[in-house]
Amino acid sequence: MSRTARLRNEIAQFLEANGVSNTSQILEHVNRRFRWGATMNQVGNVLARDRRFEKLGITEGTTMAGFRERVCIWALVAN
Repeated sequence: MSRTARLRNEIAQFLEANGVSNTSQILEHVNRRFRWGATMNQVGNVLARDRRFEKLGITEGTTMAGFRERVCIWALVAN
């Protein structure tokens, strides 16, 4: 079993249940679901490298503190 197998499977189940989600929503779900959690880097790498996930685009916005934030939108690949 790979190091990120549980993380990959959980993300796939989350996207299957919720459809399209952004990276922040996925990270928040993973960190609530698992005791050990994950970093944004880990989640980003899993999403970018696994063929089950498809990047649909990027949304830009600002945080409450005034910082610009760019977040990717992800979905499961349609078979």
